[in-house]
Amino acid sequence: MSVITTPAPPLPVRGEHFRQAVSPMLSRLAAERATGVLLRESGSLYLSEGEVVHAESPRSPGLDVLLATGGVLDRDGWREAVDTAGAGLRVGRFLVDSGRVARGALELCHAGALFDAAYFVLGPGGAPASFRYGAAHWLGPIRPVPVAAVARETRRRRDLLHRIWPDAETDDAPLTRAADRGVPPVPARQGAVLGQVNGLRTAAEISLTLGRPAFHTLVDVRRLAAAGLISATRHSPVGTPPAPAGPEHHSRAPHPEHSPAPHPGHTALPAAPAPLAPPPGPGALAPAAAPAPLAPPTAPGRHAAPGPAAAGGVSSLVSPWPLTTTDPDVALLQRLRDALEAL
Repeated sequence: MSVITTPAPPLPVRGEHFRQAVSPMLSRLAAERATGVLLRESGSLYLSEGEVVHAESPRSPGLDVLLATGGVLDRDGWREAVDTAGAGLRVGRFLVDSGRVARGALELCHAGALFDAAYFVLGPGGAPASFRYGAAHWLGPIRPVPVAAVARETRRRRDLLHRIWPDAETDDAPLTRAADRGVPPVPARQGAVLGQVNGLRTAAEISLTLGRPAFHTLVDVRRLAAAGLISATRHSPVGTPPAPAGPEHHSRAPHPEHSPAPHPGHTALPAAPAPLAPPPGPGALAPAAAPAPLAPPTAPGRHAAPGPAAAGGVSSLVSPWPLTTTDPDVALLQRLRDALEAL
């Protein structure tokens, strides 16, 4: 009597799921040079002739928040641009032509906001995606990005977060500090994030509060989790509304027929005094205090090695908030420095 045996299935490879295609539908739309908006569970991607021209996600601060926290444009200037040029889908062009924002600064901030939101839009989701042909965003074209570049950057960011700390639970859940533990010295930007952890706020709410790109907040959150300083709240209470450092998030479309309804996370956030100062955190867009090099992550429960700063806690390490600058050139240089440091 012969015995038929079935070979055991291959073991899963650590991190293998991070390298799958981010969106086959998006790749198909790029191949056919489609124009319209791709709607997914975590946001939307706007395409023009097969290239990405804008991205929005309720988990990521919008362009207006990043411009305001960088001291480039206050909320009144943003509102005027939307009211004046939104109907013609030319808000970006208006900001440049009116002299409110330099073209290079606008392209830099917009590219950072696009990649930041696209990371969440192209993340795993349970709802089917849809595409609305012909839809256009009221911001208007600024600098299109090839779909291949967006997909490549999304995969790179997934891999980076996985290498720092493979547990993604801290990305979405309310965060809490480690109980009954002393806080070792951490870089100032991580200290700013740690200072916002109260058992209720999520990483997305912290990024809005600090006015930073959401992905860079995730990097800090995972490093803090790897050091054993924070963890996800197991039984998630209702999160507290963020107190954003940016202006009222004015993302309504002047003409709904041109674009889908805005996401709830991008409407009617409380306004803050303008002009606003740059935060001390990392990000491809928002200026920050002088960055400290990121150390390799440590295993949970282990502390980072003490630095030359006082070991009395984070409060002695975090720079005064906010850092103010009235020179737009200095603000732009700070954002460029942060962008290079975050690569």
